[in-house]
Amino acid sequence: MVVPSGSSMSQFIVPNSCMPSNTPSLLNEIPEIDLSDPQAKTLIVKASQEFGFFKLNNHGISVDLIADIKAEALNFFALPQDHKERAGPPNPFGYGSKNIGSNGDAGWIEYLLLNLNPEVVSPKSLSIFQETPKTFRCAVEEYISAMKKLSCQVLELMAEGLGIEEKNTFSKLLRDERSDCVFRLNYYPPCEDVEEQLIGFGEHTDPQMISILRSNNTCGLQICLKDGTWVSVPPDNTSFFVNVGDTLQMMTDGRFKSVKHRVVQETGKSRLSMIYFAGIALNEKIRPLPCLMTNQEQSLYKEVTWFEFKDTAFKNRLSYNRIDLFLKSPPSHIN
Repeated sequence: MVVPSGSSMSQFIVPNSCMPSNTPSLLNEIPEIDLSDPQAKTLIVKASQEFGFFKLNNHGISVDLIADIKAEALNFFALPQDHKERAGPPNPFGYGSKNIGSNGDAGWIEYLLLNLNPEVVSPKSLSIFQETPKTFRCAVEEYISAMKKLSCQVLELMAEGLGIEEKNTFSKLLRDERSDCVFRLNYYPPCEDVEEQLIGFGEHTDPQMISILRSNNTCGLQICLKDGTWVSVPPDNTSFFVNVGDTLQMMTDGRFKSVKHRVVQETGKSRLSMIYFAGIALNEKIRPLPCLMTNQEQSLYKEVTWFEFKDTAFKNRLSYNRIDLFLKSPPSHIN
């Protein structure tokens, strides 16, 4: 991978000040949820409160489907650079390389970003498929459909585990035909030129309700614990990982944790990840659910539409703690 003109390799190296140690410890106690377990709803809530992150097993997603989209994605990223660039620039959807967003964030990464919101999707935003085989589009559409079903299943278990009477309280927002979901394919090319770790994707939280991640069997994903310690997540190419996002933290009034995470690229290895971001409709209001509040408890967060929150999120750098902008006062029960 060639460093872009005007850039230097140093801008992609993880600063020591950002690392508790040069090699963060492995997180060996990742909450693992078996979706067939009768206690899954309880375990998901506990994991969402303590980590904002968990691993899904027995998810029912076809191995062949995963293999198909992985192969198609790798074929795309292996294309000549000028061919890939016909699917971009992202702005914000399409093909991108190294630059993440428009605020100066950069990473050792190539990516495809697709908006799935029918209110904003245009033929141009799907122009990637005009330059790729039909099999790629079919694989993407089938995978997205599977991720939406899995997301709804997880959101319903979350609602049940919280004791919410209507278990579709969260999932109905995703099933809304106007839901603002995003699908992202990230490719982190191998690099043989440096001995230090490179920033693949800088630290951030996801703004949507939840994100469902699948990656190849390569290290690199790290999450930040409550005490500020960064830990590496052992790779697992048979499971899915779920991140709680900002929207769900606000809707649960801080009971669920929106996990800060990043990707660090190891020398000599490539990494491919596929992320489905479950977002709500642009005009939908984000507010703490009244059923989770006691009579004496005051909500932590101001009411805001997803459009307003999203607009704020994309005007700031990745690492910016945007959710605090919508606090009414200093938090009392967020740990």
